[in-house]
Amino acid sequence: MKLVKTLPTILLLVLSSTSFSLTYKEIKDAYQKSYLYEKVGDYKDAIRALMSIYEAYPNGYTVNLRLGWLYYLWGKYENSIYHYKKAVKAIPTSVEAKLGLSLPLMAQQKWNEAENILYQVLKIDYYNYYGNLRLCLVLEGEKKYPLVESIALKMLAIYPTSVPFLVYLAKSYYHLGKLKEAKKIFKDILILDPENVIAKSYLKKLENKKKPKKEGKKSTQP
Repeated sequence: MKLVKTLPTILLLVLSSTSFSLTYKEIKDAYQKSYLYEKVGDYKDAIRALMSIYEAYPNGYTVNLRLGWLYYLWGKYENSIYHYKKAVKAIPTSVEAKLGLSLPLMAQQKWNEAENILYQVLKIDYYNYYGNLRLCLVLEGEKKYPLVESIALKMLAIYPTSVPFLVYLAKSYYHLGKLKEAKKIFKDILILDPENVIAKSYLKKLENKKKPKKEGKKSTQP
């Protein structure tokens, strides 16, 4: 309850600490310009629009969170990591900042770092949908299929028709050699999502596994 009461104060500090050097209108206009530039895919100018705010409050949560996102969209992953880490430092309990940080880490296939940050998310919010979903992706990248299976089952207990978690469960079964179970779930996925490309692809692989290999023609030459 105490956290709930103090949260508006925290947000006020995060959003408005620049009020000593910038007016409310200047801050609002800078963010509005940034959003408009982002909308048309101009990430460079979307970042530039926020520089006055960043310079006034370089350790601010909100501006660093947004810069982390924009640099990620622009493909500047190290810059993105830098700003997301500053956002995490500003508010260590922030799930959204940690989820944001996972994006550039995953984009660079820094699986171990991404796994660590996502487990931090789950310590705060055990059933966080995107935290668990991204962790499945990371663990799959590390070929930790038993853990992928475990997390997918955990989440399907509360989201029974979640196609993304069904896909991860079926793929984990496939890689663990549980082919019968994998086939059943992939077929179920096509009921929920008839055009699911992954399910179709794996069902084709499973069908090919069942086909006997053709023997080459026996030579009639002595």
